[in-house]
Amino acid sequence: MKEHIITRRDFLKSAAAASLGLSLGLPTYLQSDKLYKSKVVLIRHPDVIDARGKINQKIIQQMIDEAVTTFIGTDNPREAWKKFIKPTDIVGIKSNVWSYLPTPKEIENVLIMRIQEAGVPQKNIDIDDRGVLSNKIFLNSTALINVRPLRTHHWSGIGGCIKNYVMFTPRPADYHPDSCADLGALWKLPIVKDKTRLNFLLLLTPQFHHLGAHHFDSKYTWQYKGILVGTDPVALDAVGLRLFELKRREYFKEESPIRPSAKHVALADTRHKIGTSNLKEIDLVKLGWREGILLD
Repeated sequence: MKEHIITRRDFLKSAAAASLGLSLGLPTYLQSDKLYKSKVVLIRHPDVIDARGKINQKIIQQMIDEAVTTFIGTDNPREAWKKFIKPTDIVGIKSNVWSYLPTPKEIENVLIMRIQEAGVPQKNIDIDDRGVLSNKIFLNSTALINVRPLRTHHWSGIGGCIKNYVMFTPRPADYHPDSCADLGALWKLPIVKDKTRLNFLLLLTPQFHHLGAHHFDSKYTWQYKGILVGTDPVALDAVGLRLFELKRREYFKEESPIRPSAKHVALADTRHKIGTSNLKEIDLVKLGWREGILLD
């Protein structure tokens, strides 16, 4: 996994690539320039969660803004979002409502605000998880934002960006065989294909271990206080999976592979060709708080 330190040259190069994309009338995330492919931004802040576990809305906004502007190569959050979202878009924000570790409202609020500032009216924006197949915004969407917390999972090893689209099929159980090996195929369904503009994999209080289906125990979470941002869902999940491997080694004092294996992450790359799972090919940009980062 390559660690990237941003230089002025990188900034100018990314800005030029973004301008070219706009001149062609294409969203930046679809550009062929490899600068954006498999680039992942990790941002952390020590004060994003207080002693009572409450999320600081102002800091969350700062984190999201810095991550998105860094990813695209600009210093203006509103302009950065305009590179991904057009005023004519119909935008579905695919969240996750698992009761023990849901997508926080504070993050959803920031995403809605920035999408509206990009020119999309409120009536053309919605947030949903389990009801996406009956939600008119998602059925007619031209753009999707994918956001969910990372956790281990009883059937797929981990629940991350890739798996978050399982509700876009009327038969999720069809994707359960072989440790959910073919979750990557979800991203080729017509309702989502080529629509995802940004992925946010939340590492605020990730769950790194479980003891059965739907199991939750706070002792297997920790305040990592981070967010991963990028356009490649496979790259984000690969970095998240590596973080869990390192955390489990630290916690259990030995190698402790996730069971079942999260094989769908690598297969989303090698079989389904929707992203990059090879950590050596992922450009990881690290911002903010470094204590306990594990991914050094």
